[in-house]
Amino acid sequence: MNALFIIAGIFVLVAGGELLVRGAVNIALRFHISTLVVGMTVVSFGTSAPELLVSLEAMAAGHPGIAVGNVVGSNIANIALVLGVTALIFPIKVSRNSYKIDWPMLMFSTFMVLGFMWLNYDPIMGNGFVTELNRWNGLVMVGTLVLFSMYLIRKSRKHTKASHAELDFIPEIPKTSIVKDLAFVLIGSVGLAYGAHLLVDGTVGLASVLGISDYVISVTVVAFGTSLPELMTSGIAAFKRQSDLSVGNLIGSNIFNILGILGVTSIFKNIPITSQVLNIDMWWVIGISALIFPLMITGKRINKWEGLTLLSLYGCYIFYVVTKS
Repeated sequence: MNALFIIAGIFVLVAGGELLVRGAVNIALRFHISTLVVGMTVVSFGTSAPELLVSLEAMAAGHPGIAVGNVVGSNIANIALVLGVTALIFPIKVSRNSYKIDWPMLMFSTFMVLGFMWLNYDPIMGNGFVTELNRWNGLVMVGTLVLFSMYLIRKSRKHTKASHAELDFIPEIPKTSIVKDLAFVLIGSVGLAYGAHLLVDGTVGLASVLGISDYVISVTVVAFGTSLPELMTSGIAAFKRQSDLSVGNLIGSNIFNILGILGVTSIFKNIPITSQVLNIDMWWVIGISALIFPLMITGKRINKWEGLTLLSLYGCYIFYVVTKS
């Protein structure tokens, strides 16, 4: 039954995420935002909504290991698994903004959160926890995310309008009505909330039956499930040769995960962190995030062999987590 809850939860999350992204992208395009920024903001926020709902649900249910493992596992899966699979489908061209603006922001965000964890270090917290992310950390993280998003949108609108004026180009408005797009966003959000509830219930039950920690299940099964929207979105973008949307979605999703999900969750309730996350898993996130920089700047694309390398690293991480547990 727990496995069925997990499968059903993932299915509802994916369906809800698809509707949310479809409506949100159409709304964003009405305001003449470029596909790269749509990927970095609207699409990445939409595809990260499952992680947010799962983390909030897990914290409310008293399972912080799921809340943290979900984010850590998803960030590793987004880069190593999703980007790897996408590159195998079709080599991904990388835009200048991806490695000059987006990637530095991803690394800054990750190191900032790691810094908060070290500042709050307290080895005698108990129950295996050695530090936490508190409300003030969360406010700074969410504030940083909001400012960065505003910067991207303003920059994109200014550039897009100037480009259209120079070329005397009138962009095509999405054919769907604004009411229909808003309905997609609403229905998708409800689906995400319900799917998150099913997924957390199934995860907690399965971890209890198997006798392993919530964290291990969340960093593997739950992280993979909540990364499915990113996998689907990036895969479709690769087939359509919209590589800006593919790369922007993944980097933006990871920024949203680290700042938005952990930030919003810690505003509501302090998130306790184990030494495993602090000393090992966060460095996996940093290492894999750092690796994509040379992949992006060499030839300005991520090819199939580089995608295979990323997939191999993801396999190594999962093997490490499972065997260590």
